[in-house]
Amino acid sequence: MASPPEKPLDHRYRGEHPVRTLAYLFRADRRRLAGAVGVFTVKHSPIWLLPLITASIIDTVVQHLPVGRLLTSTGIILFILLVNYPLHVLYVRLLYGSVRRMGTSLRSALCTRMQQLSIGYHSRVSAGVLQAKVVRDVETVEQMVQQTAEQGLGAITVLIGGLVIIAVRTPEFLPVFLIVVPAAALLVARLRSRLRTHNEHFRHEVETLSSRVTEMTRLIPVTRAHGLEGKALRRMDRTLRRLLTSGMRLDLVNGRFGSLAWVVLNVVGVLVLAGAALVSYYGVWGVTPGDVVMLSAFLTTLTNSVTTLAGLTPVISKGLESVRSVGEVLQAPELEDNEGKTEVTALRGAVTFESVGYAYDGGRAAVRDFTLDVTPGETIALVGASGAGKSTVLNLVIGFIRPTSGRLTLDGADMTGLDLRTYRRFVSVVPQESVLFDGTVRDNVAYGMDDADEETVRAALRDANALEFVDRLPEGLDTLVGEHGARLSGGQRQRLAIARALIRDPRVLVLDEATSALDTRSEALVQQALARLLHGRTTFVVAHRLSTVRGADRIVVMGDGRIQEIGTHEELLRRGGAYAALHSGQAA
Repeated sequence: MASPPEKPLDHRYRGEHPVRTLAYLFRADRRRLAGAVGVFTVKHSPIWLLPLITASIIDTVVQHLPVGRLLTSTGIILFILLVNYPLHVLYVRLLYGSVRRMGTSLRSALCTRMQQLSIGYHSRVSAGVLQAKVVRDVETVEQMVQQTAEQGLGAITVLIGGLVIIAVRTPEFLPVFLIVVPAAALLVARLRSRLRTHNEHFRHEVETLSSRVTEMTRLIPVTRAHGLEGKALRRMDRTLRRLLTSGMRLDLVNGRFGSLAWVVLNVVGVLVLAGAALVSYYGVWGVTPGDVVMLSAFLTTLTNSVTTLAGLTPVISKGLESVRSVGEVLQAPELEDNEGKTEVTALRGAVTFESVGYAYDGGRAAVRDFTLDVTPGETIALVGASGAGKSTVLNLVIGFIRPTSGRLTLDGADMTGLDLRTYRRFVSVVPQESVLFDGTVRDNVAYGMDDADEETVRAALRDANALEFVDRLPEGLDTLVGEHGARLSGGQRQRLAIARALIRDPRVLVLDEATSALDTRSEALVQQALARLLHGRTTFVVAHRLSTVRGADRIVVMGDGRIQEIGTHEELLRRGGAYAALHSGQAA
């Protein structure tokens, strides 16, 4: 079986600095990114060229210079403004296309890694956490790059362009700008930091309100049944009052910030304007009226640029933290190692446990000294109290985990030397909760069997006692089952899961509490389907209801990870041991 194609970061992410990781992700698009920077610099040039052009026009008018200069200046600025549209479209294609490709590559690497990680890892890490990394964290990284590029490049080009023009045209004022601009920007940033705290507090209050509304709507049946509407509304009113107070405080701080920032920037602007005007009035340094206007415009522009750069810090920090969050999955060491292992091309179904033991994370053994020889086509039932080790044995059979002691062989071959991906082509699992996806009946039954025709699908449904209800569905095989099969009953979902197992014609079958959640009628239909499914296949059954395992070739009674007794239903009842005690307890 060919190994899956190598994905970005699959082989190299080992806790590198997030910036280095981003650089690696963008490596394939580095020429496009360089082009995007060049295009942005040109398209953004009116911001820092406009004060210079304005100065030239004013000087032409005040000093009565040749009118050709006025036409030239106007023509230049109009040309730069008109080419902004096509240049901006090109910039978006270059930069945003690169960012989207990076996000796709990162999500692909994450999904590939999740498929490679062990079942033990997935049992510990919440599916919601992994989903957030694939969706939210990658989106945060994309937004960070986009915002940093858009706002950061704009601020940097304006700073560099403005300071270069000042240095060339009025070099005497350059030290003034190198001191005044950072000072004004620092003051504005300090004011903005207070605003951020109030914004965060308001956001938390909104999140609390969202939680309260969700809680209230879920409790409406209970609230109505007990006449507690007034209490529920009073609780909601307290939350709304806190939100009102927080919102008004935020509005007040927003107003103060906006006014103070405006006053600070304009006071500094007036002072620089007055100073430049005095220098020009007395003819010092050859400063022209146009220069005065240019310097005044640049003060506001450059101060805003420095403030913008300072404001990007939290955006960058959040984005880099998301890169680290994604890295937790990319560098997780718990991979299912199949590389270089022997491929399974045929299977009889003989399974042998030789003093097998398994301990989760080096802790207390879940299975110990488990010895069992299963012949092809035999049905083995595993029974016992919760925590006895039954599910661990099933996970060992499927290959989700490997023994930490002893040996488990498949047709005489040690499973540690087999490529489990190829082995699982001969395995089917019917879990307690059938796993269906939001697709059609046909898609769910033939999942992974792209070559299955309609007759094959219908035969599997017929053997699973499912065809009678499928034919009554509005669209038959093409009926959408809904997310997790929500449009079907529990018995219907389980029969589809059995049909999915049947269509694969497995040699090894694993049934994990396949009927425990069903009513009596559904259980009878599922049991009939299971009887067809078990025929001629090596089967491992875990069941809580002992009535469902009476027909097993052998019943293995487990306790504390060990085998307590083995035999048929009748033999174990006659023996009067642990199985008989379980049976009498259920009968009572």
